[in-house]
Amino acid sequence: MGFKDWWGRTFGSPEPAGPTLPAPPGEPEILAALGRVSTMLDGAHASPLIRSRVTRIDTAIRAILPRLAGLGVGSQDAYAVVATATNYLPESVSAYLRLPRDWADSRPIDQGRTALMVLVDQLELLGTSMDRMLDAAVNADAQALIAQGRFLDAKFGRATPAADVPGPAPLPGPTGAGNTLDLG
Repeated sequence: MGFKDWWGRTFGSPEPAGPTLPAPPGEPEILAALGRVSTMLDGAHASPLIRSRVTRIDTAIRAILPRLAGLGVGSQDAYAVVATATNYLPESVSAYLRLPRDWADSRPIDQGRTALMVLVDQLELLGTSMDRMLDAAVNADAQALIAQGRFLDAKFGRATPAADVPGPAPLPGPTGAGNTLDLG
């Protein structure tokens, strides 16, 4: 008799479950986090310099979401996308926005860089990373398109490229008397 059997006979229920971990954020939570970042930027009247970089990240994440499972459940790439939307991006923006604007934009804080420069560097890094994740997420669809093209080529043969298609016959040039065109 095993522990599960004893537990069931003694308490009339299955073995107690271990600690349950919260489910990872799904699409609704990711979109809500992106919305909160947008609201933070609106409330702080953030500069176009910051908004454009956040918009780049937001756009990439929204494009990745329908393909997130294609990155692999539990994969580093999928984790990076979720963490960027729900943690890295909101934390970076929030930390910057808590600083007084004039001070943040003019006072060096890290190796001669202002808080604004530090934030822009962070946003550029996140944007580049999300662009790479989008490329990885879309790559499967691109590979499917290539495979379909190869299948069609094998099935039906490739059409003659336009460069090999004969065009209209060239007009004869002047070769002697009487072959001139009189337009007058």
